[in-house]
Amino acid sequence: MEQLLSSAPDLMQTLIFFAAVLALLFVVLGFVTYAILAERKVMGFMQLRYGPAKVGGKFGLLQTVADVLKLLLKEDIKPALRDRPLFIIAPIIAFAPSFMVLAAIPFSEQLIFTDMGVGLLYIIAISGMTTIGIMTAGWASNNKYALMGSMRSVAQMISYEIPLVMSVIGVILFSGSLNLSEIVESQRYVPYILLQPIGFLVFVIAATAELNRTPFDLPEAESELIAGYHVEYSGFRFAFFMLAEYVYLFAMSALITVLFLGGWNPIIGLNFIPGVIWFVLKFSLVVFFFMWLRATFPRLRADQLMEFGWKVLLPVALFNIFLSAIMKELFF
Repeated sequence: MEQLLSSAPDLMQTLIFFAAVLALLFVVLGFVTYAILAERKVMGFMQLRYGPAKVGGKFGLLQTVADVLKLLLKEDIKPALRDRPLFIIAPIIAFAPSFMVLAAIPFSEQLIFTDMGVGLLYIIAISGMTTIGIMTAGWASNNKYALMGSMRSVAQMISYEIPLVMSVIGVILFSGSLNLSEIVESQRYVPYILLQPIGFLVFVIAATAELNRTPFDLPEAESELIAGYHVEYSGFRFAFFMLAEYVYLFAMSALITVLFLGGWNPIIGLNFIPGVIWFVLKFSLVVFFFMWLRATFPRLRADQLMEFGWKVLLPVALFNIFLSAIMKELFF
């Protein structure tokens, strides 16, 4: 991407950049639309149910499109005693960072929007901003259940963000860089999932909690908090929160592919397949794994969730740092 831009005039560079951004936007929105459908079909298959099977033929290909249109056409109901400016801006604060993190993810050797020297640090920093939007939504709703849901969500996301960050320190030690392209290049022969199995496991578990997905979906546990922090939101404002969740699923799956699965690097002996295809295959496998988790595991209690994060995941992440440092000193 950067090579293409450097060889074009300034105006052409701008047009190419915006065209590429627009293309990525449509790709992500298409992913969100059909990831929801795919998740419902996968869960239906695993739980011996049909899933969507009417709208758009027997595979329900237009079911999610119909759901999106329904959300956009719903009445925008707002609580009378809300904090008006915060109530309006909260979905945007929660949603915008999910697209901002995509700028630093390299999808192939050519398809890199911003090749940052500290790309990994940028992604971690920007994704943490979503907690502000969630807390703002609960506070601005003037609803005690929404406030409790937002406080629970922020506590969960902060608790699991610590082991999430610590789990990638081994990758940084082995690659010697925070640049995501360089991290991918350092996995040309051996992906880090083989050198960092503990870090990979911790990262996947913490990422599941960060995404608020089963079995860590307590912020939206309707049986306890009548829908959590977004209980007072409807229509397109509610859609912003759900869209952010699935865009983050896209971003986190892409990040796992880059950090642990070698990104666009092919399996040795299959170099004739383009790098983008390899990235998409690995990425799709990670997305399917997240769907599999959701269809399989029951929801944890709030106390179990917090205890697991602080008493299990954090010590394991610390142990992985020491183990990685020893391996780096002895073998690399």
